[in-house]
Amino acid sequence: MEEKNITSQESMAIISEMIERSKHHRYLGDGNILLLWGYLTVAVAGLVWLLLAVTHHPAMNWFWFLIWIIGGIATPIMVRKRRDKSGVTTYTDNISNALWSIVGYSAIALTFLCLGFLLAGGKDSWSAMLMLPLIIVGIAEIMQGVVIRERCLVWGGAIGLLCGLFTLCCIAGGVVLAARWFMPMFIIAFAAMMIVPGHVLNSKSRREK
Repeated sequence: MEEKNITSQESMAIISEMIERSKHHRYLGDGNILLLWGYLTVAVAGLVWLLLAVTHHPAMNWFWFLIWIIGGIATPIMVRKRRDKSGVTTYTDNISNALWSIVGYSAIALTFLCLGFLLAGGKDSWSAMLMLPLIIVGIAEIMQGVVIRERCLVWGGAIGLLCGLFTLCCIAGGVVLAARWFMPMFIIAFAAMMIVPGHVLNSKSRREK
């Protein structure tokens, strides 16, 4: 079989195409996953807030697990569709997957720890579940934003991280996380971290098509 030598012009064309494909792939689908988790978290937070206001019963907080159930089912499906559509996995994708895997595993570990404290010692440590997502998601988003040079992720993550650190100080200082002020802050933080960047990434993806 005769081998075809590639000219310098063809090599440059191939490299340029790979760069453009990688650049486009950076945005393609990323916004949809952010929007899934953003809108899901905001919707569940709003539901829990409403139920707590109406019933004043702490059992309404179990509805927070809807985020895990719905998000845990939908995310692998969306990731698989994205991979099949793009047909390529970049180094940036691997970094992003590693970051969000750490976020997911950390949240799962904390969930079991909070359950353990509740079942074994009757200690309510669920406030940690309100603090950790803001901090760890914020950090992961800032890191991803730095890697792909996307300011909306950096700023969104910074807002979430700041709210998470504020929540941590409240917990350490014994300040009650009252629903009337904490829930709006939590919702705004997740909107800034996931909903706004998700729409920005999708907008850039559409413009690059």
